[in-house]
Amino acid sequence: MTETGAAREAKEEACADIDIDGLLGIYTVPRISQVQLIYRAVVRDGAFAVGEETLELDLFDWDDIPWNEIAFPSVKWALDHWRELGDASTWPPFSNPPGENGNFNF
Repeated sequence: MTETGAAREAKEEACADIDIDGLLGIYTVPRISQVQLIYRAVVRDGAFAVGEETLELDLFDWDDIPWNEIAFPSVKWALDHWRELGDASTWPPFSNPPGENGNFNF
C-alpha cells in the first residue's frame, strides 16, 4: 500500500510518525523516470528529527520556504496545491501543472 510506504519514508527521513489525510497529488518527473505520490499528512506528536538519509530538516513559515533549494519540482507543486486546498476535507488528487514536465522553470 502506498500510504504505508509514505509513512515509512516519513519515519526514515524525518523520524516522524504521521497521520495521512489523503493523497495530495500524483506527479510525473520524466527526466528521472519517476511517478511521485505525495500525501497530505500531519506529524502525530509534533516530533521530528534528521533521519539516517537526511542531511538537514526544518519546518518553515510559507514566506520563509527556501524555494531555490527544493530538490524536485513536484515538491513545489505539492506545496502550492496544499496551500490551494486550505481546510478542504476532500479533493481529487492534483497532477503536474499544465505545461510542467518535471524540469525546474523558476
